[in-house]
Amino acid sequence: MRSTHFNHHQQVRLLQGASELFAAVIAEVEASRSEVRLETYIFNFDTQGESLAQALVRAAERGVAVYLVVDGIGTPALPPSWVQRFDAAGVQWHRFSPLGIFGVFRPGRWRRLHRKLCVIDAAVAFCGGINVLDDLVDPHYGVLQTPRLDFAVQVRGALAMEVQQAMEQFWARLDLARQVEHLQWKQARRLLAQAAPHPASAEPASLVPLPRDGVWAALVLRDNVLHRSRIEQAYRKAIADARSEVLIASAYFVPGRKLRHALVHAAQRGVRVRVLLQGRYEYFMQYHGARTVYGVLLDAGVEIYEYTGGFLHAKVAVVDRRWATVGSSNLDPLSLLLAREANVLVRDGPFALLLRQRLLSALQRHSVRIDATTYAQRGRWQRSLDLLALGVMRVVLFLIGRAY
Repeated sequence: MRSTHFNHHQQVRLLQGASELFAAVIAEVEASRSEVRLETYIFNFDTQGESLAQALVRAAERGVAVYLVVDGIGTPALPPSWVQRFDAAGVQWHRFSPLGIFGVFRPGRWRRLHRKLCVIDAAVAFCGGINVLDDLVDPHYGVLQTPRLDFAVQVRGALAMEVQQAMEQFWARLDLARQVEHLQWKQARRLLAQAAPHPASAEPASLVPLPRDGVWAALVLRDNVLHRSRIEQAYRKAIADARSEVLIASAYFVPGRKLRHALVHAAQRGVRVRVLLQGRYEYFMQYHGARTVYGVLLDAGVEIYEYTGGFLHAKVAVVDRRWATVGSSNLDPLSLLLAREANVLVRDGPFALLLRQRLLSALQRHSVRIDATTYAQRGRWQRSLDLLALGVMRVVLFLIGRAY
């Protein structure tokens, strides 16, 4: 299992919900001096989204290089008025791999940009599971009564430069793909060489020295080229090393065989394993697919809780009150096998304890524990729906040539 590179002396701040995250992001964008890069699955031009979009425009108008990438499924076509504003201000933007009319019949187009990353002046970065979307708005269910539960981190230090490099490389690949549409193959090969990874071009704008007692933090990416299993491997290693407690919150949860075995083995050797999952029906595949793995986990002693306080969108974990991860990757086939994802790992007691406290509050106050006996006695119709969801997932993975 490939080791993860941790950076020392990082400043890491936990952010909960879109309101906290985008207040911090907008403040950094307003203070930017050279470059802003943002990637997101959903960019919804609601009140929250418009505030961020306006900050991007203002930055571009004062000469800051601004790059925006949104996913072509998560984000519908941008409103024409904002296309005009972005273009007039000089915001460079790209909608990644729109599915198109026949895209559903092309398995290669099912790979999505699901990571949520932002970096400003190569000095401060943001990573998490929060889309550019108001806490109380859902694209499918409208206005929500309670904000969705989700987290992100703000990082200062060398990790921000790693985020910068990853986002530069992705933009270069997108730029190459656009140009390849109009070039012959020989010309494309020359551009491909030019798009190879290179040091970040932006210089850190903030020269304020970081405290020497900063935390250890690492950026872990998942893509379909060099980093196919890095996030899952990070989870499995942390679970394998656990001695007392594993606490996971995952909006979409259908772990593969190796990850299921890691959770089962941890529980069997006496580690308290608690998993907080979505308790409200959101999507057929997500809701019923998750329930196919409950039995083996419950039998091993894993505690499963379903969040009922609203929509759960978090993708986080805490192990032994010292290790934590916050990011965009769910523990399901879409995240672990198909999508571009990004997580930050943190090795720090105070940070892990703060995240643990937030999760325990949600678990104890707004969740229902799944009883193993009740689960085993669920009706035949419910079992059929669960198996149907799992079967559809396996067919999809077969079509793209991936085992799970």
